[in-house]
Amino acid sequence: MLDVQGLRFRAAFFHSLRSFFIAQQFIEVDTPIRQPLLIPEANIQPLTSEGAYLQASPELCMKRLLALGCDRIFQLCNCFRKGERGRLHLEEFTMLEWYRTGADYEDLMADCEQLVSSLLAELGGLVGCCKGSLDGLRPGDSGQLIAMQPPWDRLSVQAAFARFSPVSLEQALATDTFDELLVEHVEPYLGVERPLFLYDYPVALGSLARRKNGFPHLVERFELYINGIELANGFSELTDVDEQRQRFAEELRLMEKWGRQPMQMPERFLEDLAKLDRAAGIALGVDRLLMLLMGRKCIGEVVSFAPDDLG
Repeated sequence: MLDVQGLRFRAAFFHSLRSFFIAQQFIEVDTPIRQPLLIPEANIQPLTSEGAYLQASPELCMKRLLALGCDRIFQLCNCFRKGERGRLHLEEFTMLEWYRTGADYEDLMADCEQLVSSLLAELGGLVGCCKGSLDGLRPGDSGQLIAMQPPWDRLSVQAAFARFSPVSLEQALATDTFDELLVEHVEPYLGVERPLFLYDYPVALGSLARRKNGFPHLVERFELYINGIELANGFSELTDVDEQRQRFAEELRLMEKWGRQPMQMPERFLEDLAKLDRAAGIALGVDRLLMLLMGRKCIGEVVSFAPDDLG
């Protein structure tokens, strides 16, 4: 639970986030928290509320707003994922998502660099709250100063597994151990000297991302890491309706295989997706970024009320 000083810093942080996007001519939008169906994602378990789902992400509705004609939109909202509880996870957490038409994942990487630089420039002078500045960031669980000046480092998923994993990326995919190996052997080394974009994922690991031109086995997806912590997941949007339907069908098949509650195909989303051309979107974990800026070790320390503070 935050004290008054922490609450003031959290409020200033949210204000700076909004100011950045408003200055970039983005429209702030809001979408329903309770929805009749979600985007099928086998690796995410949703929470339910009176026969509806609590959003795991506002992605479905925000892309429909893009199809309506919006070209730059962002949203700060509460999201919900069942069973996620730990140092970096809460079942209810704050997400920042933004979407741009006429853009790709390279544009989103530049957005991330500009956004964090803007936050550090505005908040770095708040002594006693912010543990970083444009000169560097010192996380709460590390004595090392992380250089924050862009451009940030980039590393492909293929190269990351070749460098840090005991088995190759191909072996990890074949044995269905990608996530386990990523968390245990790869992530601890990402973004420890300066922020790092882990990019170009295999198609099987990017169900909503566009294939990379000239490399059909890859998708244009990246994740942003600072001090071994994943902060954001962005990609060039897949706008081919037939291929998206096939990928959703595979996600639904996996959910059934794993004994998960069945979910319907999001037909209205697919109908609107056909109206989109080139676009890109990203989700950023607000509480994790705030945790790093405040030098705390757990996201439960940077929210107004953590689960243990209730009841």
